[in-house]
Amino acid sequence: MINDKQEVSTQSCLIEPAEDSNVNSSSIVSVEYKGVLWTCALRRMCLTALWLPLGALIFCYVTATMFQSDDIHETHCRVYNVVPSISAITGISPQRYVWRICIAYHLGPRLLIGSLYYNYHKERTLQIKDGEVRKLATKLGEACYWLNFIELFALSGVTYVSNRENYFVHEKIFIIFMIAALLHMLCRARVGCIATDVVEPVATNKLVWVLFYVAITATVGLIISFLRHRLLCRPLAFTWFSVCEYILATTNMAFHALIVRDLPLHQVVVTSSERHKAN
Repeated sequence: MINDKQEVSTQSCLIEPAEDSNVNSSSIVSVEYKGVLWTCALRRMCLTALWLPLGALIFCYVTATMFQSDDIHETHCRVYNVVPSISAITGISPQRYVWRICIAYHLGPRLLIGSLYYNYHKERTLQIKDGEVRKLATKLGEACYWLNFIELFALSGVTYVSNRENYFVHEKIFIIFMIAALLHMLCRARVGCIATDVVEPVATNKLVWVLFYVAITATVGLIISFLRHRLLCRPLAFTWFSVCEYILATTNMAFHALIVRDLPLHQVVVTSSERHKAN
């Protein structure tokens, strides 16, 4: 049998953990994330997105030229060549992995830049009073957004489908990339100078036109050099093709870096919502 003292002792043992549980639960602090959680200057983010592919391109060119020159200078015509193409230096190992990683990491900021420019042009369009002009500006702004998306999609395809793995697909995606990039420049240059009598033109609009004309000239030179190499097998024709390709890549990077001048003081901010879900 259990006596009275034992019963009291047993009951007190059962009650004490419950009291400790209440004390512990009352001491737990609920942390609420309020205010700004993270901020980053748009200029820094955009320059990072620029330097990733540019740095990877320089790395691939230098290392491939130094250690794998026989592989990158080889062409189907087997003629004399000095400057390798971008596809050649980024299609060999281990350079292809560095190039693919850098392209993958820079896609996020590039998508963000496209959305920012879309909203930026949309805000400019709201100031235009003429209905026809406003409609044209709206269409050009939307075209810029979707052309940027197609350009990024094609860049990813050219990066991850190398010319050594599938030349036919690689070539077609590269053509899509070139067309989308040129049309993107043209639409940006056009929408930036619409209704300048009502709203101030985009600050970098003249630079966009310059880059567009340089890109068009490089594209013409690229096509001519490619045909001379492919059809006639002229010596150094592929070298001129590669030079034009590097010019195109440089103008494209500079074009996408112009946002640091259009929106120099803007920041990307992550903040908590003011609304709290009831428990």
